[in-house]
Amino acid sequence: MEFSKGFINRLFEEAAANPRLRTNVDMRNSCADASQRMLNALLPGTKVDIHRHPMSSESVICLCGRLDEVLYGDNGNEIGRIHISPADGLYGCQIPAGVWHTVEVFEPSVIFEAKDGRYGEDGSERL
Repeated sequence: MEFSKGFINRLFEEAAANPRLRTNVDMRNSCADASQRMLNALLPGTKVDIHRHPMSSESVICLCGRLDEVLYGDNGNEIGRIHISPADGLYGCQIPAGVWHTVEVFEPSVIFEAKDGRYGEDGSERL
């Protein structure tokens, strides 16, 4: 699989056709993989529930676009933002295990996400 400009444009088209304004590409070898790897194409206006991964940090690398990873305390109050924009030399971040977070998307963006644990078995929680 190549991540060309045409591939990215097709992801944005799929995201635009989805009411959630996003789409993802599963990068695992199989459902039995003990980790999660995916590309997410996100458009401005998409809503990602505030969530956390108690058993794994989450690595986020931005291929294109501009967004913030928004961090929250256990009380649901915003405690910080990590600005991500490859055009500005800000390529990604690592969100520590157990930290509540979501994303705010300012322009069409594609991120690569990686976490430990099988999908659905990683202890993920929503606020």
